Amino acid sequence: MVLRLATALSVPPREQNRLLLAAGLAPVYAERGLHDPGMAAVRAGIDRVLAAYDPFPCLVVDRDWSVRQVNSGAGALLDGVSAELLEDPNALRIALHPQGLAPRIRNLAQWRHHLLGRLRRESDLSGSAASAALLAELEAYPGGTDESADLGGVAVPLELYRPDGVLLRFISLVTTFGTALDLTAAELSIEAFLPADDVTAHALTGPPASA
Repeated sequence: MVLRLATALSVPPREQNRLLLAAGLAPVYAERGLHDPGMAAVRAGIDRVLAAYDPFPCLVVDRDWSVRQVNSGAGALLDGVSAELLEDPNALRIALHPQGLAPRIRNLAQWRHHLLGRLRRESDLSGSAASAALLAELEAYPGGTDESADLGGVAVPLELYRPDGVLLRFISLVTTFGTALDLTAAELSIEAFLPADDVTAHALTGPPASA
């Protein structure tokens, strides 16, 4: 019954374990490190997905948005980010920090609204103190928010200027392990950034498109 209620309420797996423990029951989700031998299939799956998206940017993040792994295409996103932010990389901090991507994001207010809303929902569901602290930190960064949306569009784009001035436009795609019974696997997200126009596709795969 605890699990049925938790599923109906979209309670994350880690919090389901806590509910079971509070009810005097054993947790159902194990937690192993990503480099545990039992996680070999997960690691192999991640490697295949990252390789498949090259040369388009793709990165793996955990429940705290810490970057665990990237493909070579992610260089298009990380180029110009301060070395300090890359020492212990957090995807949201890199995106919105003034020394990260923020100065080069053309639609920063719109992208901030999208990312902060996503983190706020995750924080509300998990009750995580770390998520709440990260949300408070990001909300204090400059950039504002833009709640308007083009309802005729497909998705909120990331519009990012490269250091050389070329404007790249991406739509993001999130992949998760849908049947994971391990907390580490269940809480990983693979974030891919796909070209939203021909200029971006050409910029990442070949010579820039002519005007």
